[in-house]
Amino acid sequence: MNYAAALALIFLALPVSGLAAAQGSLSKPATGVDMKATPSSFRDLSKRLMPAVVNISTEQVIASGMPTFPEGSPAERFNEYFGRDGDGFERQGSLGSGFVISADGYIITNNHVIEKADTITITFSDGRELQARLVGRDRDTDIAVLKVTSKTPLPFVELANSDTAVVGDWVIAIGNPLGFGGSVSAGIISATGRDLNTGRSDNYIQTDAAINQGNSGGPLFNLAGQVVGVNTAIISQSGGSIGLGFSVPSNTVKRISAALIKEGRVRRPWLGVNVQDADAALIKAYRAKGLTGVIITRISDDSPAARAKLEIGDLILAIDGKSVTGVREMTRTLSEKAIGKPVKLSIVRDGRAREVSITLTELKDDEETAAASEPDTAANSNDLGADLSPIDGDMRRRYGIPKDISGVVVTAVSPRGRAYNKLRRADVIVEVNFNTVSSVTDALAKVKTGLATPNTPILIRVKRRGETGGWFDQFVSIEINK
Repeated sequence: MNYAAALALIFLALPVSGLAAAQGSLSKPATGVDMKATPSSFRDLSKRLMPAVVNISTEQVIASGMPTFPEGSPAERFNEYFGRDGDGFERQGSLGSGFVISADGYIITNNHVIEKADTITITFSDGRELQARLVGRDRDTDIAVLKVTSKTPLPFVELANSDTAVVGDWVIAIGNPLGFGGSVSAGIISATGRDLNTGRSDNYIQTDAAINQGNSGGPLFNLAGQVVGVNTAIISQSGGSIGLGFSVPSNTVKRISAALIKEGRVRRPWLGVNVQDADAALIKAYRAKGLTGVIITRISDDSPAARAKLEIGDLILAIDGKSVTGVREMTRTLSEKAIGKPVKLSIVRDGRAREVSITLTELKDDEETAAASEPDTAANSNDLGADLSPIDGDMRRRYGIPKDISGVVVTAVSPRGRAYNKLRRADVIVEVNFNTVSSVTDALAKVKTGLATPNTPILIRVKRRGETGGWFDQFVSIEINK
């Protein structure tokens, strides 16, 4: 995003301080529905779908670090002022949206709507409230599945085939923007395959339908009443809608939600390579046919790629016969492959085409890694606005960090933090203001020291992996007047 200084990427859960008779599926078959035809009104469609769209409110109880003023004390009234209840706990929450996908009460929303919640309350369009339990969540795609128990079958909607969504098709968004439940907005699909640089699974549908904070997790419907996407983020100068809304495609949601319902987590296949995009000139230099592909720049030890004897410099043109158009496309294609089953890579090495069969293994879950290093791991919210981790063997394997590089590795960057568009995932912080960094705690302490000097940027030296796989020094300045 070239206008990062002026525009902010906003994930749409709305922070908070301090059922109709079952009709089965409310969606209709897409066949016979002209998605590009301008409807005379969205009234009937909205009315039909509303019972399957829900408002989601969460509450998280946090132990306060400050003492509680005793009952009867003249200062007792300040407990409420500081956001604490009578037991000294602070309660935080969020508002979001979701939708029912089955008569027995499975609900889809965004992970960031319900993350860290102690209680989750579902409110239906008729005002009925039910408590939900978390079935599973996936941080990578920002999808979560909830479950409610109802005495009667619930009305639900179906997920569309998002691969058939075309730019210009009409869509409507229904959700809970700014706490106004049951709000409907209409627009078109503005683009598909958008990459917002928020993670390896970025593949958003862009829409100009009005989406605001609180719409997170809500459905983006096509004219058949099928969910074509899950509304997740906006880009905005003001925090409100300016016609740049982004939704997770329904085909991704199908795959992720099915895994979460079946196993409670998402198992991802692992090939064990770093790659770079190959343009037409590089492919010509390989004496290969085609215009797109990727070149292997690093191979992890004891990985499926290593066992299959792939080599650095191999040009990958196709996976199971499907052309590889770039790094993102390769990541998405591999994510859909089964763990433990072979895939066929079409590669070029030394000017000769080859076919290589590789059996993918499971990628270790990021959250398991974070839990394993919890004693020296920063919280998601800190002065830098970036998640940091110590560099252990798993981190070196995951990000291909050489043994002679030490420091702390960046595992995520908040779009609302100081480090956004400065640090990148997999950067290794080695110095802060010319002082060597030895641990996560040390890095954050040095950042906090830097914050004490008003209007003076914090200088951070990082090791960053280039497109060719080599690591180089990069210096970035972090403004502290934000």
